[in-house]
This record gives sequence, structure tokens and C-alpha cells, in this order.
Amino acid sequence: MTTTSTSRPALDPHAAPTAVSPGGRRLERTDPATGRPGTPVECAGPDEVDAAVRAAVAAWPAWRATPPGERAAALRAAATAVREAADELGALLRATTGRLEGEARASAEVAAELFEEAAVSGLGRSGRVLAGDPTALDVVRREPRGVVAVITPWNDPYPAAAGLIAAALVTGNVVVHKPSERSDAPGVRLAELVAGALPPDVLRVVSGDGATGEAIVAHDDVALVAHVGSTAAGRRIAATAGARGAKVLLENGGKDPIVVDAGVDPALAARQIATGAFTNGGQLCTAVERAYVVEDVADAVVAELARIAQDLRVGDPGDEATSMGPLVDEDQLAVVDEHVRGATAAGAEVVTGAERLDRPGSFYAPTVLDRCPDDVALLTEETFGPVVPVVRVADFEEGLRRASASAYGLAATVLTPSLAHALRAADVLDVGTVKVNAVFGGAPGGSADPRRGSGGGAGYGPDLLDELTVRKAIHLEGLA
Repeated sequence: MTTTSTSRPALDPHAAPTAVSPGGRRLERTDPATGRPGTPVECAGPDEVDAAVRAAVAAWPAWRATPPGERAAALRAAATAVREAADELGALLRATTGRLEGEARASAEVAAELFEEAAVSGLGRSGRVLAGDPTALDVVRREPRGVVAVITPWNDPYPAAAGLIAAALVTGNVVVHKPSERSDAPGVRLAELVAGALPPDVLRVVSGDGATGEAIVAHDDVALVAHVGSTAAGRRIAATAGARGAKVLLENGGKDPIVVDAGVDPALAARQIATGAFTNGGQLCTAVERAYVVEDVADAVVAELARIAQDLRVGDPGDEATSMGPLVDEDQLAVVDEHVRGATAAGAEVVTGAERLDRPGSFYAPTVLDRCPDDVALLTEETFGPVVPVVRVADFEEGLRRASASAYGLAATVLTPSLAHALRAADVLDVGTVKVNAVFGGAPGGSADPRRGSGGGAGYGPDLLDELTVRKAIHLEGLA
């Protein structure tokens, strides 16, 4: 395989595709908005995976030796290419997953911003000088790990891929990327655009399903695996990579709660819950999947939440008037339907929704359930759909306690007018991110470690750069 010089790479947005040839397996896909056949995915086999990893290994010495400023310049060029293709990327994501086209386009723009952010933040992570013997020099240097496997989900693939790829590249690693088979075409196109700003083989993209991913994770030349996706997949990855000593970063499933305190405006609470639960049809890792509402305001919150759900316009994700599109496919719809049926059979009250919509495609009605019992899958397992299960609690403290009783620990939101309650929530909620009075939001660069079934290791922010490097201590003395 060819290595490259350390000269600054030129941007070529029409560079040859970086995807490897297929391994003979084909996955059929369906357009989630119409139910018609979509673009099939050709899966790479072990030989193709091996070729991609070996090509990345061969490209690593030259990329590692490229001055950090030149690596940053390549990321800025990649950001420009992604931003200029935002319309194309948005349309691809809408056609593949049913994401509203405006949201999908904005998602591509966020990806561009993440490449720019890494180009700046990545320049300052080089190591430190130690206070040792004054006649010697002791330093700790940070070095790239080598080949980083980036395995990303379908639901918000552009930022998930961009954040990890950018952090890996700016710190001198090379990348083999496998997008989810549910959003293969968007993932491949994003990688092509980024690869156009890089030397050959510094970024390779491999199409395929779980078997393809397992071949990447098991490859001896992959030094680190960064995975965003389901908890089940993350645990398999951790077992496979850990068995051979590779490092793993996991941002996995969530069952994010929201706790609504007494004294909160019910209309505001309902809007926040609806935003968290219905954006992208609830198919976000930090979607609101459990609502613990203090009894004093519960009736008003539930009534307003039902009104919002009923007013949502569910339909064509390419129509600007649509406020919620379909679920990604029939498999995901079946999970949502099973969880809702299980909850209602156990006594949860249907306020609105709780049914598949009678139209082509994988559409599910925005759903609000009240008085949900604790021991149903809808409150214990990741649902990933447009469903709000409401649990009524006596007070804020009970809400925090029940919100914390979960196998997951990704994020949580609290709505409260009380500073004391906000500080209490920040202290006791055992999750990576606590948000007060805003279900989405936060400054760029925030680092968080998910807990328990939601994974482990910094998945974004400046600490991610440290995760993608290794420390080496160097002692120098007795030199002329």
C-alpha cells in the first residue's frame, strides 16, 4: 500500500470512493416514508475488512508525521466540503432513515462544525514537562494510537461520525469507519467528502452489518474501537476488543428521564417533554423516554402534552410542513408497538396515540401514556420511538429516586424553579449529563462519561482527544 508525504493534502470533493468492494452479502432496505424498496447495502466480508485495515496501517506513518497544523488544515477543508454538500447529505439521510429533511441538513452542518472544532482544540494536546532533576529533562508525550475503528448509528449519523473521526484524525490516528447499515449511503458519502481532504487511505469506510463490524473489531491491527449505538452491540464490541487488549469507547443506549417539579409551568413542561420525546420520532440517544411528574402539576402537564401530540403533523419527511416523520423501518416500529402494548396490558392509560398509522411506510402515532407501572419494558428498555410514558410521583425527591433506578446512565433532564432542587439533581442523578430546564442544549466541548448500560469513556469534548492518544514518559540526561 502507498504511504504519503507530509505535504499539505489538497481537497478533492470528487475523490474516488473510499468504500471497499462488497463481500457478496446484500441487505435489502425499504424507504421508511413510502414502504417501497430502498437502496440495498452491499456488505464487506472479512477479506475486504482486512484490506481496508491494512491500507490504513500503511498510511499511518506518514499521517502521524504530518505536522499538527497541516492535519488541522485538512480538517478545515473537510468541514468546508461537508458544509457545501449539506443539501445533498440532508436529502440522503431523509431518504434513508425518514429524518425530516431540514433536521437532516442541519445535522450535516453540525458535522462540519465538529471538524472545525477539532481543528482548533486538537492543536493543544501534546503532553507536559515534569518537575524532575534540574540536570535532566522529563516529559510526558501524547502519541496517536494507530488505527481507530469508528462504528456509528443510523439515527444521527453525521455528528456521531464527525466528532469521532475528527478527533481521531487531528491527533494523528487513521480511521476505518463503518456506518450503520440502516444509514449506509449517508455514511459513505460523508466519508467520501472528508477523504477528499486527506491523503489516500487515512480514512477508509466499510459498508456492512454486524458481521462486518465484528470483523473490524476483531482485527489485530485496530488499536481502538469507538462505538455509538445499542447497548447490546456495545457489549459485544467490548468483549471482542477487550479480549485482545484494544481500547474501547462506548456511547450506547439510553433511557433518559425527565423529572417535572411542582411549581413548573405545565405548558412549558409539556413543550419540553414533547421536544425530547417526539424530535426525530424519539429516535435519539438522548430522547426523553420516561417522564416523572409531580402529582400537583400532572393533570395539567398530561393534558397539554396530549394536545401537542395530537397537533403534530406526521407525514412526508421531505415536506417542510411535516413535524414528525416515520420510524426508520418495520423492525423499529415493532419494538415500539411491543413496548406500548406491554405497558397498556399492565395498566398504563392511553391518553393519545398508541397505534400504527394506517398509511404506507413505518409511521407510528405520537403517543402519551399516563400512570405507567414501573416494571414494564417501556420504562426499563430503550424504546426509540415517539412515546411518552408518564409516571406520577408525590414529590421531586421521589422523582429523582425513580429516575435514577435504571440500567442506563446517559443523560437526564429536570424542570424546576428551585435552585436547591437543581443542585440536588445534579448531585444525585448518576448519568453522564444533567440538564436543568432545557431538554436539549449545552455548550460545545462538554465532556461526559456515560454510565452502566449506556457505555463508558468520553465520547466527545476535549477529553475525547486524550482518549484517542496514549501517554509516553521520556527521561533524558547526560547528553552533550
